Amino acid sequence: MCNTAPDAATDLIAAIRFDRDGLIPCIAQQHDTGEVLMMAWMNAESVAETLATGRVCYWSRSRQALWRKGETSGQQQRLVDLRLDCDGDTLLALVDQDGVACHTGRRNCFFRAIRDGALTTIADPLVDPKTLYGA
Repeated sequence: MCNTAPDAATDLIAAIRFDRDGLIPCIAQQHDTGEVLMMAWMNAESVAETLATGRVCYWSRSRQALWRKGETSGQQQRLVDLRLDCDGDTLLALVDQDGVACHTGRRNCFFRAIRDGALTTIADPLVDPKTLYGA
C-alpha cells in the first residue's frame, strides 16, 4: 500500500476522529497470520507519512515526536493495509513486521495473561533489548 494517492490519504485523515490531543490508537497486526503485535498512537502527520512511505510511523507520547517503527532497533513495519473502524476512532495497520515488535524483545506486546489465577508472562523475549537498542 506504499505511496497512497494524496487525495485518498487526505480523505482518510479527514474521516479520522482524533482525540482532544490529536491522536488515534492504532493496532498493528501481522497481515498474513493475524497476530496482534502492538498498539501505538498516531497523529495526522504520522498517518500521512505512513501512507506516503509505506513504512509505519507512530507518534511517541513520551518523546512528543514522530516514531518511525524500527528506526533505532531495525525492527521495521511495512504497511500492507491501513483500515479505519466504523466509529472513525481506531486504526488497524496490517503490517509485515521485521523481527520483534515489542521493545522488550518479544514478538508482540501482549505477553502477559491470567493463568491459574495469577498474572503470568506467557512469552519470553526472542531478542535481548540491549541488542536492539544498545542500552
